[in-house]
Amino acid sequence: VDHRAKAQSIMLVLFETPAGYSLFKVSDEKKLAKTDADDMYEKFFSDPKKACKFMSLVSFQPFADTADAVSAAASCIEGKVGKSLKSFLKRELIKGDKKNQGESLAIADKLMASSLKEMLPTLKSTIMNDAKTHELFRGIRCYMDELMDDANGDDATGVTGADIRAMQLGLSHSLSRYKLKFSSDKVDTMVIQAVGLLDELDKEINTYAMRVKEWYGWHFPEMQAIVNDNANYS
Repeated sequence: VDHRAKAQSIMLVLFETPAGYSLFKVSDEKKLAKTDADDMYEKFFSDPKKACKFMSLVSFQPFADTADAVSAAASCIEGKVGKSLKSFLKRELIKGDKKNQGESLAIADKLMASSLKEMLPTLKSTIMNDAKTHELFRGIRCYMDELMDDANGDDATGVTGADIRAMQLGLSHSLSRYKLKFSSDKVDTMVIQAVGLLDELDKEINTYAMRVKEWYGWHFPEMQAIVNDNANYS
């Protein structure tokens, strides 16, 4: 019975793309368990063919629009579970097809792993975040285009690797605008500092001009009465 349970063990990987949330399934968790983290990339992700054989896309939920993508990205950065992610995991891991409900779920961020346990207390999957899961995410990032294109043959996600690259650029611009917030206090501080710097420069210039006039006055004292401008005198 134990051997049958191990054979049926399923490991899912939650991966966020610029286009939406995706769930990948590890094809052979027994091989994964026997492989060290340092050897995983060479064994499972050395080329696109191996990657597509070892990882397969189970489900994909696209973002509704750019605002939804920015909100999801901001939540991930803060280690929080957004509404769209919560509904996606509820549908796939709690209410969805039993054969796709993994016994373990790999998460890239430790903060999000703890947030998931709080937001989804009925989630039965074991949350995993270790050296091996980091290698899984590394492999997915490396062959994202090929994994998405391969999935379109069966699951028809409608999103290709080229689409993700285009959405990645748009999301990066939108997220930058979201993170950079205008502050009037900071602008006032810069103006005050600039005025202060000009005052200091004027004082320094006057000090050096007085020294030049004093030193050159020993040779030509009448020069100070003829030339009043400090720059011309220098």
